[in-house]
Amino acid sequence: MIISASYKTDIPAFYGPWFMRRLRAGYCKMVNPYGRQIYTVPLTPDEVDGFIFWTKNIGPFLSSLPEIRRMGYPFLVQYTITGYPRELEERVPDAAHTIASLRAVADRYGTAVPIWRYDPIMITSLTPADWHRRTFTSLARSLQGATDEVVVSFAQVYKKARRNLNEAAHTSGFSWHQHEDTPSEAARELVAELAGIAVEYGMRLTICSQHMLHTPGVTQEARCVDAERLERVSGRSLLDRIKRKGNRAECGCYASRDIGEYDTCPHGCVYCYAVLNREFALARYKTHDPGGEFLFPPHQRKTEPARQLPGVELK
Repeated sequence: MIISASYKTDIPAFYGPWFMRRLRAGYCKMVNPYGRQIYTVPLTPDEVDGFIFWTKNIGPFLSSLPEIRRMGYPFLVQYTITGYPRELEERVPDAAHTIASLRAVADRYGTAVPIWRYDPIMITSLTPADWHRRTFTSLARSLQGATDEVVVSFAQVYKKARRNLNEAAHTSGFSWHQHEDTPSEAARELVAELAGIAVEYGMRLTICSQHMLHTPGVTQEARCVDAERLERVSGRSLLDRIKRKGNRAECGCYASRDIGEYDTCPHGCVYCYAVLNREFALARYKTHDPGGEFLFPPHQRKTEPARQLPGVELK
């Protein structure tokens, strides 16, 4: 079993102490977000083939990675670095900080472990296509030699995220573009340009769940939960027992179990599909008990003062 930690929230940035306590205990509990059933998820070496850590700031978790490796667990890091302005990502540390911590992962564990995510691509009046060309080039140059893959996709703004985007746009005075199911030639042209830049800096560009963006020379499907890469990192055979099973029709991922919870990430990204209400997510973070069996127990709603995180101002 591959454990995803987590595409629903940023466990490495905000909930690392909880994760390490649960890893030492050998299990965690989680609540099904739809049926509200409670599950116990085993986290022992004989049950877990590896971890996929999803993050926008691995810095607070760097000191935990050696223990995870000593315990015998292989891992990959899906690391989102976009360089977006504060109007879009309120509390994400600046790119210089996150680039340095991605490089720290690569230096210690190899360039196959961190995967750069330039995702989602938001087309706004603050971040038009030319902004993406410049920013992607700068980030790729800074990450040269630290990773061999960059994952991209255009933002698909679901109904629950549209309100956050519209409110932020009104407050900050920007406009944004809804990416359509059939993208324009301009979108495919931008992806092709980014792919060429990636190659220049020693990376291959893969596309997450958007086959309509494939163009000649840019047809590689992203596998964010990647059993093949975990095999290479761990030296263990995984493909004989872990099957391809994505979350969406076009998803290339392998089967995994996610242990996160929606509406708990306080990064404040206005486009996030996993956070319905940013203030509610921040309030929930303030109540988090790192000693609990659950990341968040059922029906917990109490709030208390926020704790300060390195490089992140919580308001």
